[in-house]
Amino acid sequence: MLELLSSGLVSIWLEMAGVQIKPADALDALTWQSSPGLVIAPDPNPAGINTVKEYLKGLVTTKLIAQNLAESQGIWLQSGPMLMANHQGTTPLPAASLTKIATSLAAFTTFGPEHQFETTIATNGSVVNGVLQGDLIINGGGDPMFVWEEAIALGNTLNKMGIKQVKGNLVITGNFAMNFQRHPLLAGQMLKQSLNSKTWTRPANYIHSIMPKGTPKPQVAIKGTIKFAAQPNPKQTLLVRHRSLPLKQLIKEMNVYSNNEMAQMLAEAVGGHAVVQAKAAKLARVPETEIQLINGSGLGPENRISPRAACAMLMALQHEAAAVQLNLADLFPIAGFDRRGTMHSRHLPMATVMKTGTLRDVSALAGVVPTRDRGLVWFAIINRGPQIGAFRQQQDKLLQRLVQQLQVAPSTPTALTPHSPKSLPDLGNTNRSEIVYGG
Repeated sequence: MLELLSSGLVSIWLEMAGVQIKPADALDALTWQSSPGLVIAPDPNPAGINTVKEYLKGLVTTKLIAQNLAESQGIWLQSGPMLMANHQGTTPLPAASLTKIATSLAAFTTFGPEHQFETTIATNGSVVNGVLQGDLIINGGGDPMFVWEEAIALGNTLNKMGIKQVKGNLVITGNFAMNFQRHPLLAGQMLKQSLNSKTWTRPANYIHSIMPKGTPKPQVAIKGTIKFAAQPNPKQTLLVRHRSLPLKQLIKEMNVYSNNEMAQMLAEAVGGHAVVQAKAAKLARVPETEIQLINGSGLGPENRISPRAACAMLMALQHEAAAVQLNLADLFPIAGFDRRGTMHSRHLPMATVMKTGTLRDVSALAGVVPTRDRGLVWFAIINRGPQIGAFRQQQDKLLQRLVQQLQVAPSTPTALTPHSPKSLPDLGNTNRSEIVYGG
C-alpha cells in the first residue's frame, strides 16, 4: 500500500474519481480497506455501469436468461480504487475454472515461480552389460506435466547411462502422473511404452516428430510388469533426478488449456482445496465465504467464488508476480499473444489477460483489460444458463464495448507484456534430468 502511495497512483486514481482527499487521509483510507482492490470511491464515469446495464438487458432480450434470472448473473468491474460496476459482485456463484485462479495464487506464493517438482528414477539392482538386473522404480514427486516429451527424454537419458533393458518390473511409487493420467498403473503403462520406441503408436510417433530435430528414439525394453508400491523401497539406488518445468510455466500451461488434472495436482501439492481456499482468501483480502472450494480445478458447481473475489485474487497474483519481475501475462493467456487453448475463438480486446470457466450451465470470464482512460480494468463475469457459446460471445462484446467507451490503450502496458512472448515450454529438455548413478 505504501508503494502505491509513494508512486502517486492513488492520488491519480482519486483525482480521476473526483475525490478530494489529503495524503494522510489517503493512507487512512487505504488502511481501512480489506481488499487488494482498494475500493475507495465509485467511478464518476458511467461507462462501466451503463455497459453492464446494456449487457444484462441484452441477455434478457436475446432470451439467454429470463427476466427473473438476472440476479443469478454476477459482474464486477474495477480500476484502481474505483468501483466501475457491481451486479451481485460479492455473491459467491458457481465459478467453474475460475477456481484455477485460486490454485495459481496458492501455488505461486507457496513454492515460488522457479520451483521444480522432482521425479526420481531408481533401481534395486545393478547394471550389467546394458541390462538393469532389477526393477526400474519411478518415485513421483507431483510433476503435473510429465508427458510424452518428458518420458522420451528420460528414455534417452537411460540409454546414455548404458541401460537398454530392464530385467525386472516398472514400479510406480509416490505421486506420479503421465499425460495427465493419475492412475499409477495406467500412467506406468504409458511410461513403459514411451521408453521403448519399438512399441510406439501414433501419439508417441507424432510427439517425437515435433521434438527438436535429431532427438534420438529411446530403446529401454522392460521385461516385467507394471506395479504400484505404496511405500518406496528403502534399498534402492538412485539413477536419475528429473525436474519438472518451472512452476511459472506449469501455471501458464494449466491456465492456457484450463487443465483440470494439473490443477488438482498443484492444489494437492499446496495441501488440498481447503488450504488453497484459505490462502487465496487471505492474500486477496476477501471474506473466505466468497471463496468456497471442493477441489483445485473447478469441477462441480459446489466451487463458488464471487466476482469481486476473482478480481481480488488476480490483483493479488499480479502483485506477487511483480515482486519477482513477472506479471499475469506470464501466468495466464493474453489476447494477441496466445492463440492456444481457451483463447481460441475468443474475440477479446488486444492485451486482455483472462481466465475462463465452463460447466454445463456456467460460463465465466475474469481478467484484466488495458484502456486509455482508466488504465487497467479488472473484470469478472459469471453467467448461469445452458447457452455457453452465446454467453461467451456476449462477454467478449461487453469488454469490446467497455474499451470503446474508455478508448483503446495506445500500447500494451509493461504490466501486461509477457516476458516470454511464445510462452512455449521446453518439453523434452534433457538438461532437467541429472544422472546420479555412478557419480
